[in-house]
Amino acid sequence: MDLVTESWTPERRPSLAGRLARLGFTDAARAERRLLEAERETGARPGGDLLDALGGTAYPDLALDGLLRVLASAGERGAGELLEALRDEPGTRERLTAVLGVSAALGDHLARHPDHWRVLRDGGREALPARPRDDLLAAVGADPAAAEPVASGHGPGTLVALRVAYRRRLLALAGRDLIGVVDVADVAAELADLAAAALEAGLAVGRAEVPEHGTCRLAVIGMGKCGGRELNYVSDVDVIFVAEARSAGERGEGEDAALRAATRLASAMMRACSSSTEEGSLWEVDAALRPEGKAGPLVRTLASHRAYYERWAKTWEFQALLKARPVAGDADLGARYLGTVAPIVWKAAEGESFVEDVQAMRRRVEADLNQRTADSERQLKLGPGGLRDVEFPVQLLQLVHGRADAALRSPTTLEALADLSRGGYVGRDDAAALASAYRFLRRVEHLVQLHRLRRTHLVPGDTDGLRRLGRALGLRTDPVGEFTALWRRHAREVRRIHEKLFYRPLLRAVARLPGEEARLTAEAARTRLEALGYADPAGALRHIEALTSGVSRRAAIQRTLLPVMLGWFADAPDPDAGLLGFRQVSDALGTTPWYLRLLRDEVTVAERMAWLLGSSRYATDLLLRAPEAVAMLGADADLAPRFFEALRSEALAAVRRHTEDGGAASPEEAVGAVRGLRRRELFRVSVADLLGMADVRAVGEALTGIAVVTVEAALSAAVNKIETESREPLPTRMAVVAMGRFGGHELGYGSDADVMFVHEPLPRADERAAGRAAHAVAEELRRLLALPASDPPLEIDPNLRPEGRQGPLVRTLASYAAYYARWSEPWEAQALLRADPLIGDAGLRERFRALIDPVRWPEGGIDEDAVRQIRRLKARMESERLPRGVERRLHTKLGPGGLADVEWVAQLLQLRHAHEVPGLRTTRTLDTLDAAVEARLLDAGDAAVLTEAWCLATRIRGSVMLVRGRASDLLPTDHHRERSAVTRVLGYPGTGDLLEDYRRHTRRARAVVERVFYGAD
Repeated sequence: MDLVTESWTPERRPSLAGRLARLGFTDAARAERRLLEAERETGARPGGDLLDALGGTAYPDLALDGLLRVLASAGERGAGELLEALRDEPGTRERLTAVLGVSAALGDHLARHPDHWRVLRDGGREALPARPRDDLLAAVGADPAAAEPVASGHGPGTLVALRVAYRRRLLALAGRDLIGVVDVADVAAELADLAAAALEAGLAVGRAEVPEHGTCRLAVIGMGKCGGRELNYVSDVDVIFVAEARSAGERGEGEDAALRAATRLASAMMRACSSSTEEGSLWEVDAALRPEGKAGPLVRTLASHRAYYERWAKTWEFQALLKARPVAGDADLGARYLGTVAPIVWKAAEGESFVEDVQAMRRRVEADLNQRTADSERQLKLGPGGLRDVEFPVQLLQLVHGRADAALRSPTTLEALADLSRGGYVGRDDAAALASAYRFLRRVEHLVQLHRLRRTHLVPGDTDGLRRLGRALGLRTDPVGEFTALWRRHAREVRRIHEKLFYRPLLRAVARLPGEEARLTAEAARTRLEALGYADPAGALRHIEALTSGVSRRAAIQRTLLPVMLGWFADAPDPDAGLLGFRQVSDALGTTPWYLRLLRDEVTVAERMAWLLGSSRYATDLLLRAPEAVAMLGADADLAPRFFEALRSEALAAVRRHTEDGGAASPEEAVGAVRGLRRRELFRVSVADLLGMADVRAVGEALTGIAVVTVEAALSAAVNKIETESREPLPTRMAVVAMGRFGGHELGYGSDADVMFVHEPLPRADERAAGRAAHAVAEELRRLLALPASDPPLEIDPNLRPEGRQGPLVRTLASYAAYYARWSEPWEAQALLRADPLIGDAGLRERFRALIDPVRWPEGGIDEDAVRQIRRLKARMESERLPRGVERRLHTKLGPGGLADVEWVAQLLQLRHAHEVPGLRTTRTLDTLDAAVEARLLDAGDAAVLTEAWCLATRIRGSVMLVRGRASDLLPTDHHRERSAVTRVLGYPGTGDLLEDYRRHTRRARAVVERVFYGAD
């Protein structure tokens, strides 16, 4: 039978060797010699198609050796039949050569049993009994139709027959597996079914060995990969045994005797599979997963199993029971066992520290592996990014969420992963990546084990082994490099997703929920809402139903999130508002793919979102107007105020985009874009404030920076509009001077932006025209920022300008100089202490600053007459400006020891001493107090009292705005929910504690004011 069409002669050997080398033989010269020897001995000359098939295998040299050994052992007649089939049957040729090129062990088996190649023929599988159980029972001489089959013997011959029959079926499966016509999951399932058949045959052998087997019923429960129908080619088969006496209700000595018989039967079954014979063993039968492990009895009754799992079982044992499946023996008893343990398994996650225990066990396994072997990186099973990194998070998610969702209870990893993805517990992309990696790793594991039919999970460390794997996977250009790169890529992705899922904090929160609350039914939700203290459970229930109704993936994820988030909302001051806000944000984001995925995968986002929605009307309104801002809740770095220059550049770039196209875009659109930026940044600052990540100074600086870039952008848009309308450049330079809290860099959430406008006509420009243009720009700026919009208003207040409302809106620099030289009052010099030219022409800003410095920091300081005027003005303000009916001591701005008291102390020190003390030349209140201490103008203790009072009053004002969404200078006392919310946001245990602390701070501050400001003894 020809393998090549031409005869072989010494002259033609080089061409044959060259062809063999091109086909992938690593030792072409040796292969050529083997072929020539075979031809001389048998007269057989394989044809070209067979040569090509051998060259297409994972390891052509191994395949050729195996084939020649099979031909040699088949005898002349058998060899002829085999070669004929290899020539005429492409399927047979493909399957046999694929097996021989991967598995030296199956090549050995074929050499011992050369007729077994027929199971690889086209239709050869049909020659085998359809059910593996029937095949293997028949092999040991047992009747497959019997209720309890008994083997014809239990000696070596029976055990050999079992192994031969088992490996024949293994060979048939490998033939289909290695040519890619069977999915890896189906291969694993068939291997598990074949192992179950072998256990059933082993049990039949045990019955032949144990005469008293009839006194008991014994069920074999498959565990691990056997139970999950995802077995490897060579693996320990994990089992648990459950038994009962044959006579119903038998107790005492009868039951003890039955258990002894069952124990002998179980032991005999294990030996039948595990003992070594001339055909080797099948695999180890491992019963170590039973209650108490190897220290416990091999066989227990059902009641004993139940008692153990209810009282003593450890966390890992429930995880192991996920895979439990009756595989052999008494089917009814096996089903009753499963019905008994399943409810216990699905309550296991409610145990204290369940999730933490599973996570800690995984860490211990990894640490132990690293200590025991230097080959952990080559481990397909336990190494980083290996099979366990897929299986553990899947099992943990099943145990936590499967309590309430029966669709998650598959014992098979790939099926469970698909179920978790469908239910929204795992993201689609993550699930797809894990499934792809798991299939790849299992294929590699199968190939590694098939080579020698040995239990191993190590990727070969040698080049030949890696080459064999790569070629078996279809990687032919660079098998070693391509395989290694593919394996490492899958491992990295698995490890990344493992860390994300397995250590997901949401798991701990869900696991702590009582079982009936882990999945929201209407009744469970109503009960939970009432218990958590929702003011309107019926309204809250409507929100929940709106969020969770339907069969969409979105609704499924919400059903997972809400049981936990309801508790987080309840931890916030206003749970009902939190749930309403959550519904509104969820509705606004609709089917946005990242939103619910972010909440599910990043528990920090969900928990922070619950707190701010239940605490702050202000932050909630901002989020509803820009719901995509929820993405910044995940990382602390995203909540830090942005650098001013970066913010300024973004705002001015937005204006340019809308105004540079010859005026095609309106200034309203330009400022609208900037106000959107402002809205986003206000949300960032408010969240950082609510979470305690920004102190008073940081909040004031951040809010001031946001206002500066907003006003500057509006100024740019206004100038562009006026220039476009007049069709000429602006004939004057302009600047905006920040005043009050704006100039002091101490803006609050509800503060107006106090400003003054200054301009300076360009050389040779008409002063009246310049004035009209500057006035038009200022009015346009105010109009643009006053337009209705979704962000909180930023009112431009120019009333601190000279002559107040009666004075011109915009003055020239010269006009300001003349006014301050002739008409300025002491209070105006005091107002200038907080003037900071922040916006507009840089040169003009500096010239304005140089103009006002001598006014606010006069040489020699203000005289005593001016001091008396300032003190009288302060006293009049205290009596006249407080609204009627207001409790003075609770007014954070004008009340005793409040903001105004502290600020006037600082400003009087500046008016008196700033000319001589450079440190006092600042617009910031707290910096002034610090400089006064350093200059020994203020006692350090007094400064600390003033600083603490000012910071507390500022925090209270900010918290009131955050909670209510409306500004107020009063400490809330009449509205219980708002009062409680402000108290909680500020971190006080109760309202009384906040009031007491505020009164204590303001009382001490007022005492300092009386001494330092009013000069009282």
